[in-house]
Amino acid sequence: MQATKKYVFNILLIVAVTAVAMYFALRDNFSLIMSSLARMNIFSLLFVLAWGLAINVVIGWGYKILGRHYRKDYTLKEGVVVAFTGTFFAGITPSATGGQFGQIYVLKKQGVSYSDGASLLWADFIIYQTVMMIYVTILFALRFTHYVNLNAWFWIVAAGYLVNVVVILALYTMALFPKAYIWLSGKLPVLLSKIHLVKNPEHQMQVWMDQVTGFTDQIRTLSKNRKIVLKAALANFARLTMYYALPYIVALAIGIRLSPFDLIDTMALASFVTMANSFVPLPGASGGTEVFFTMLFQNMLGSLTGAVLLLWRFSSYYIPVIGGALVFMIFKNRCTAREEQEKIARVADSLEGANAASASCSDADQPKEKDDGEDDDEPGSRSSSVSSAAKEEKEKPLPKSAGPANPAATFEIRENETAKTPDAVAESI
Repeated sequence: MQATKKYVFNILLIVAVTAVAMYFALRDNFSLIMSSLARMNIFSLLFVLAWGLAINVVIGWGYKILGRHYRKDYTLKEGVVVAFTGTFFAGITPSATGGQFGQIYVLKKQGVSYSDGASLLWADFIIYQTVMMIYVTILFALRFTHYVNLNAWFWIVAAGYLVNVVVILALYTMALFPKAYIWLSGKLPVLLSKIHLVKNPEHQMQVWMDQVTGFTDQIRTLSKNRKIVLKAALANFARLTMYYALPYIVALAIGIRLSPFDLIDTMALASFVTMANSFVPLPGASGGTEVFFTMLFQNMLGSLTGAVLLLWRFSSYYIPVIGGALVFMIFKNRCTAREEQEKIARVADSLEGANAASASCSDADQPKEKDDGEDDDEPGSRSSSVSSAAKEEKEKPLPKSAGPANPAATFEIRENETAKTPDAVAESI
């Protein structure tokens, strides 16, 4: 119930912040923007809106490539479900922090264990972050000097780029020097707890060590599967190209005349919006995305910037999030129905087995006809032997109970067996 209230609050926050941002983006040329949208061809409109859904299909293709490493029969359909689930939960949680939890749930239902699901998402994150930074660096090199003096907001873009550079450097130094990060994972929570930034340093230490070891293990796995890495990198390249090219496609659909050479500019500006969103912690980067888009595309798109923004935002964010919600609900309902059917089948099988056992017992209990002259009280008879054995068994003294095990001792043994220390984890790596 608490999680549901949080999601509802986030959705309402998204709607409110977006409404305010859209008001300021559209108010100066509202009639012109509405008339340009009304003149759009219906097929062009549907194509633009479907473009955002197609991006998620490409993301699902990347998950299928990685999923085949953990389950040989993993399908594109299953990967698309994971992609839309991630889009939905990332879109309604601050800083997109909820996407991975929903995806691990779906992967588990698809037959991928929790550990393998976490490894798959680690691999996707590493490959995506690497491809994105290479892509954006090339676009920065091509168009940075052209835009740096045109807008004061551009320095926020540069700062966002530096933040992502730090993230990717941290990832790869973690792979190169895992023992150093494990040592920091053991020391930092204690220091942070002293200044009241961490409440449970032992738990935080274990969480960080698990993340570091999981990441380093995944790096090693990827280094041995270069073919999978190259395929996943290609899927992420296609995904980013489609996303960065979307403003160009929207502008052409509305009727804005752009040359083929403007495609590089629109892709560069779209990537700059992504970099600037690093500083917007709201769900879906709401509010900040609209502001950055308007500021960066104003010189290129002029008075129709608001129209392009409106369609671009619906195609890249709102439609995929709504689609993700529908996909997740359908998937969850089907899983629940299948589990109920399996439960009913198990109960029916157990009842059938119990009835069969009862029938066999009834047949065994039927009395057999005695031969003439057979005496039940004969000293050598079977019943007499059984009665004598039963008497002897009753007369035997009961053995002394060894007493219950000591729970504290048992817990201490298990604790000693499972406890991890930073030095032990580092030594294992």
